[in-house]
Formats: sequence, C-alpha cells, structure tokens
Amino acid sequence: MCKKRVSNACYFSSVNEIAEGVWQELQCEGNLYFQPKYLAALEKGNPQIQFAYVLLLDDAKKAVALATIQVIDFHLDSVQNNLQSVVEWVRCMGRRIHLLSSQKPFKILTCGNTFVSGEHGIFIRPDQDKKQVVEQLAKAIVAFEKDISEETINAFMLKDFVNESLFITDALYNEGYNSFNVDPNMVLTLEDDWHTFDDYLAALKTKFRVKARKALKQSTYLRIQDVQVDEIAQILPKMTLLYKTVSNKASFNLGDFNLETYKFLKENLKENYFIKTYWLEDKLVGFLSGIINQNLLLDAHFVGIDYQFNKDYAIYQRMLYDYISLAIEHKAKAINFGRTASEIKSSVGAVPQNLTIYLRHKKSIPNRILSLFLKRIQPTEFSLKKPFKAQKV
Repeated sequence: MCKKRVSNACYFSSVNEIAEGVWQELQCEGNLYFQPKYLAALEKGNPQIQFAYVLLLDDAKKAVALATIQVIDFHLDSVQNNLQSVVEWVRCMGRRIHLLSSQKPFKILTCGNTFVSGEHGIFIRPDQDKKQVVEQLAKAIVAFEKDISEETINAFMLKDFVNESLFITDALYNEGYNSFNVDPNMVLTLEDDWHTFDDYLAALKTKFRVKARKALKQSTYLRIQDVQVDEIAQILPKMTLLYKTVSNKASFNLGDFNLETYKFLKENLKENYFIKTYWLEDKLVGFLSGIINQNLLLDAHFVGIDYQFNKDYAIYQRMLYDYISLAIEHKAKAINFGRTASEIKSSVGAVPQNLTIYLRHKKSIPNRILSLFLKRIQPTEFSLKKPFKAQKV
C-alpha cells in the first residue's frame, strides 16, 4: 500500500498504510516509539503536520529500516536568548538574496520525533550495516521531497543522535549536512538497589536529601491525580495554557504539541502512557506526562506549570521526584528527562547526554549560510550538580 516506491525505498503517507508484518520484520516490537499505536496517536492529534514514513527493503523485499518523517513550519522567531542577534542576521541576509520570505514559513522535513528528545526517528533492523542504511535513508529522504511531498521543503533535518552513533551518522556530511548541538538530554540512571523512593533519598548527599524533603513538605498542599481518558477533554484548555507557559520559555522550539494528542495516546497505549495533574484546592497548577517504554526506560514528556505558585509549593521539583518514583515503581533502568531546565534536573541526579542534529538546506548557497548560523549555536551553560554520595558522571 505504499504511496510510491523509489529503488529500495517505499513511502507511506500514514502509519495505517503499513502492513502489520513489517513491524515483525523490523523486530521493533520492544520500542513503543516505533509501534503503530503510538505513531497513529501522533498523526491523529497533530493534523497541522504532514506525517510520512520511509521503509527500506532488502533484495528479498523484506523490511530493513524505517524512518519517521514530519514536515513542520519552523519560525526563526522561535529561536531565542543568545541567538537572537544571529537569527536577525540570518533573516536579513536571507531576505536580501531572496532565500527567506516574510509571507511563507520555513519548511523543515524532520526525520525524528519532533516532540521527544532522542533517537526516535530511525529504526534499523539489528542485523544490518547501520552506516550503509543511514546513507541510503538520507538519499531516500531527498527523493521523498522531489517525488512524494505535498509541500515545498526548504531544509532536511535528522535529529538527536547520541555520541555512540556518530561514527554511523557522520556519513551524513557526505550528503551536505551540517551538525550542531542544542541543550543536552538529561538522563538519570537508576541503581539496582533502589526498590523504593526512600532508597533513592538514602543515596543522596545530606544537602540534597534535605532539599528533597523540603520540596516534598512544601508540595503536601498539592492534590495529585492520575488522569484517565474520559477526564482529558474537560481539563484540556487549562492544561494547554500551562503548557504554553512552559514552552514559551524554551530557547529552541521545533513546533507546538497539540495536547489533544493526550487523549489518543491514553486510548492507544493505556497504562504505558501516564498523565498526572497537580491541584491547589480546585485550581489546576501543573501537570506532567510521559511514557513507560518496553525497553525499561521512562521518558518524561511535556509538563505545564503555573509559575505563580511554583516557588511556594515546589511544583516542578515535586514533578521530578514523582517521575523518579514512577520509574522505581516500574523497575525502569533510566529516566530521559529531556532538554530543558538542565541544572535543576542535575540536582536530582540526571547527567547530560549530548545529542547531535544534522541539518542541510536543499540549495547549496543557503546551505553555506546555514552552516555559519549553526556554528554559533551552543548548548546553554549550566552548573552541573552532583547529588549522590558516589556520583557517576
């Protein structure tokens, strides 16, 4: 049912078009980010995005790799803080030589998950030559833009590769890509002897344990509830306002997440997707969300916070501890906390994991200008805390 086949690549415009047997051939059943139910929920909840999928086949027409694609509108105004002056230069230069339009958005074809940090855009069957497959996918993505896409693409992005993958993905330089890093993903590795949250607290240095207990005491005034599917619609407007409050503080945003997607994620993933709300009496002052993946990882997704009450009731800090409690309860091996608020996340034990993004403009001259811009992008500096008695970095 593929939309078109070019060489060994098959293109689909919806995950529902991909035959059920493909997922078994890829051997990706253990990763929820490459499961039809998860991908279908993203599609259904975000109609403003063009979704597509590239399936690579071997000579026997068996699936060897899958790339998930989202075509997004990127606005230079979404890059803030120390890059604003550089953005202004790029904007002026681009319009002067007619590369950027004030009327049309800049369209980026993203291979990766726009809404989650990490390697969630490409799945390669374990028995394959990964370097060779990445090069084939890069060519197949360009073919998608030429022959398949309903949109005119300005640039191509392959996102969020860990350092261990760079010997594979650096082959993308041969395809004209530039690389850069934004803020790191913050990861907390759980110890095998943490059977309860008290075990986690016991592993902290005295200073950080006192800080944790203070935050837990401050947050006792909060009423915390697990959100079920039939409750989402009623509180969605308030959740959206809280989400916007947090997302507007981010220094680099690829796109906005439509919180209506939560309904479809809960329906499709059941208990593997969780949402908690935080109430001060009858006022919603915060929420968190995340996924418990089948490979024993817990990923923190979006949060919303009413900053008016955050300091007095330690809302965000309580959320971080609740993520840790959930991870311990589900016997997860690690928590991916995501990119924002790196310092406070390090204070609960998370350490930075650098993620590399590859980006290229489809035209050579703009690509050179783009490379100059990307060289100026640097992760936000922060003070790395070491809260554990025996800190591992």
